[in-house]
Amino acid sequence: MSQPKSANPDQHSFLNPNLLDQLNPKHPLLQLARRIDWSFFEDAFATLYSHRGKPSKPIRLMVGLSILKHLEDLSDEVLIQHWAQNPYYQAFTGELEFQWQLPCDPSDMSYFRKRIGPEGFEKILAVSIVLHEEKACEDEMCMDTTVQEKNITFPTDAKQYRKIHGQLLKLAREEGIALTRTHEKEVKELKLHTRFATHPKNRRKARKAVKRLKTISGRLLRELQRKMAPEQLTYHAGRFALYQRMLSQKRGDKNKLYSLHEPHIYCMSKGKAHQRYEFGTKASITTTRDSSVIIGALAFEKNVFDGHTVPAVLAQVKRLTNRVPGIGIADRGYRGKSRVNNTQIVTPKPARKNASKEAMALARKRFRRRAGIEPIIGHLKSDHRLKRNFLKGFAGDQINLLMAAAAFNFRKWMREVIFWLRKLNASKPALQILFTEQGPQCI
Repeated sequence: MSQPKSANPDQHSFLNPNLLDQLNPKHPLLQLARRIDWSFFEDAFATLYSHRGKPSKPIRLMVGLSILKHLEDLSDEVLIQHWAQNPYYQAFTGELEFQWQLPCDPSDMSYFRKRIGPEGFEKILAVSIVLHEEKACEDEMCMDTTVQEKNITFPTDAKQYRKIHGQLLKLAREEGIALTRTHEKEVKELKLHTRFATHPKNRRKARKAVKRLKTISGRLLRELQRKMAPEQLTYHAGRFALYQRMLSQKRGDKNKLYSLHEPHIYCMSKGKAHQRYEFGTKASITTTRDSSVIIGALAFEKNVFDGHTVPAVLAQVKRLTNRVPGIGIADRGYRGKSRVNNTQIVTPKPARKNASKEAMALARKRFRRRAGIEPIIGHLKSDHRLKRNFLKGFAGDQINLLMAAAAFNFRKWMREVIFWLRKLNASKPALQILFTEQGPQCI
């Protein structure tokens, strides 16, 4: 695609007035649109486009849609529909006149995410941090990790074996391979036997059904491998390796496979009473201590110990803010190293016998402020699409986390603008009305 052209804000229509002239200039979205330096994104992403081919969508439009997606917690399809109905969305993305048609196809959002990658979305997070100016430059930060769940079903052996069976049947039809037996009717019956497997009366039947499903899936896999040509085997080698890994893994194995379409995810147990196991990737969130601005959001491809994530977290904070806070406040999951590079890592521990009251009060204040990162993670999950990630692959995990953090910073700035305007209006003298014979008069 060729490089997109940006709209000229000085060029107005002869018949239609400017869209901004018809909207409330105090609306938080318009205030945010004025503060964001859109030329920064156009210069940063211009090298990712070609000078030949069909013109692509404007960079401001795609960046604005990416921000609105997580700011309003909308899917790609719903966002595109809302854009055509909401003039403030259109003004935020740079439109000068109200548009009736859809801005782009929902699939263009996926292509744009692949085009700029996680590095491009880090730039959006950096811009959201710059908006807060000196509030993002504190010398102490808070760190914590959470689980970014992937959009997969709860993995059980029976589910995985049935998926392998279904995908192998589909592959055989696509390649035109005749199977000796498809086992479709038997698999449907075995699926019923695996229901309520934990009930004492069904446990034995369910265990036999799972074992039979594994036998059927392995038999179909070996038959396809025998009947395929060498070129076909080479082409489907990756898929067959996943199927074989799923069939051969045992309960106590490490690095188990939990999903065929998201093989990079892993299982984590955070000790939650309502959700014992979560399947996805570990996400680290870093905020300033007092202003609670998110200055770091990093996903990890492997389930590493929290304390071992600190060097990568500090490196990202350095990239985003061009500085590293001197003190990092964390929970007991980070215990181990008390200093990483020039940053001191502070975790809760019993006070020394000779500790002064001032030191104990400072420690108490720090760990109370550290607890404030927990509701921030809750807002990221409930308001900005971090609860369940629908984007593909580990790159999708990184992008979803970065944009959730950026949306939180943008929303925080918008709330501050609203409160500032309300405070400004409240400071104005109240209007007094005097009722006279000529009617009400303002004094």
